[in-house]
Amino acid sequence: MINSKTEIDRSALAKMVIQLLDHWNLPTEDQLTLLGLPPTNKSALNRYRQGEPIGVEVDQYARVGHLLTIHKSLRILFPNNKADLYGWIKSKNKTFENLTPVEIIKEFGFTGLLMVRSYLELKVGKI
Repeated sequence: MINSKTEIDRSALAKMVIQLLDHWNLPTEDQLTLLGLPPTNKSALNRYRQGEPIGVEVDQYARVGHLLTIHKSLRILFPNNKADLYGWIKSKNKTFENLTPVEIIKEFGFTGLLMVRSYLELKVGKI
């Protein structure tokens, strides 16, 4: 049972980030990596899908915020192109030495997540 506004907010974040990961059509292991969870913790994704709140750990909470900000930037950059909006995260990028943003995040962890977010925010700033 949800018993506080904080848990309600974290439940909403869980649902939003799961929906985003589903739109990105990423394998389960990549979804877990982006959330900073071990690739063996598949049950966490199911719990979030059922409305369990995102954990209170600073790393995971921050990761969700960065992922949602990445999505926000992509919505600004690709307002009328759903293929790019949801496919960009898996597309090779010259800026990332021909790696995909997901590969950058997997290789560099939290720092990779910040690299991807910063890159997109710079692109948005040039519009």
